[in-house]
Amino acid sequence: MIFGGLASGTTRVRGLLQSEDVFATAKAMQALGAKISRQDDQWVVEGCGPAGLQQPDAPLDFGNAGTGVRLMMGVIAGFDIRCQLTGDASLSRRPMGRVLRPLQEMGLVVTPKDADRLPFVIQGRRDLQPITYELPVASAQVKSAILLAGLHARGTTTVIEPQPTRDHTERMIGHFGGTVRQVQGSSGTEITVTGPVALRARDLVVPGDPSSAAFLVAAALIVPGSDLTIEGVLNNPARIGFYQTVQEMGADLTLENPRVEAGEPVVDVRVRYQEAPLRGVEVPAQRVPSMVDEYPVLAALAAYAQGETSMHGLGELRVKESDRLTAMANGLLANGVAVRVEGDSLLVQGGNGVPGGAVVATELDHRIAMAFLVLGLGSQAPVIVDDVSMIDTSFPTFITLLSGLGAQLEAAA
Repeated sequence: MIFGGLASGTTRVRGLLQSEDVFATAKAMQALGAKISRQDDQWVVEGCGPAGLQQPDAPLDFGNAGTGVRLMMGVIAGFDIRCQLTGDASLSRRPMGRVLRPLQEMGLVVTPKDADRLPFVIQGRRDLQPITYELPVASAQVKSAILLAGLHARGTTTVIEPQPTRDHTERMIGHFGGTVRQVQGSSGTEITVTGPVALRARDLVVPGDPSSAAFLVAAALIVPGSDLTIEGVLNNPARIGFYQTVQEMGADLTLENPRVEAGEPVVDVRVRYQEAPLRGVEVPAQRVPSMVDEYPVLAALAAYAQGETSMHGLGELRVKESDRLTAMANGLLANGVAVRVEGDSLLVQGGNGVPGGAVVATELDHRIAMAFLVLGLGSQAPVIVDDVSMIDTSFPTFITLLSGLGAQLEAAA
């Protein structure tokens, strides 16, 4: 939606997730001048092109779309636009300063100047300055916001990342006619874009989200007799940490029919339940960028593995839609699973069954809600989550799909 809105011409998108996050981002692009409509099974985006984005008439409300609002900060930075950014209660608790600070170095004006939480006002500028910025923490969102701003800066903008993070933005820049260069430097990978860049409209098919697919994979590994194939899942090397981990745990999981769609590698994921139990493993901190959103469901799956599963370097989970590290530990303990938190590590002791029977506080977090519904598929007593409405943020068909595969989900009395 964002790249199509910036480009010259008409972009057609198939396979777009029909979620609240995507809709919120689409509404923001419409407010900024892009023409977006749905036609049959595809979305059509008429880009602003050389005319550029327009001043919106009202604040841009991103609901719970953390990726959407952070990317949009980088987009707006390169235009003479002043607007207020807002979000729901959950998004308004999440830190934004680490995205704003490098953009301020480039020339973005933020009111208040030291803002770190929504709402706040930003003012872009057409004479945006390129910068070289070393990420203090691996973050694809920060990297992407800087690169999006760099598309409209005069000169070369460089982001140095100490650890690889998901590279969808770099691939998308290339798909829409820009050039991204990557070289290995002494401090990490140096990713550069030289602006200004004139993007050209391109059609594309969005691969299936591996983070969403992970919940179905975990469900199949918990429920006896399962044999599930999930078609068209993204197989980007920066996104497959969960799949590597469950294979290390002994899961019967294969990646089949590899292909490339819109510059991204895609596979079909086949997963089968097996009588031999999964085994606990140690998940290194270096794997966090490739599976940061999958730790809640991995923690649920670890409850059914023999031995201890230790997950390290999870500090980033404390600043997601909720403090996911605490939410997972509390929910697992309430449902009879031995778990402890040591610093930024989560250690789950599995193999003794999951008693269940407790109500889990989801803290307005869609992935916490889905993870504990998956946990309940094998528990001795039902697992109850206090809210499921926010699941629409990322996976609106989750409950219907899981029920259609045989899960018994029902509203609590």
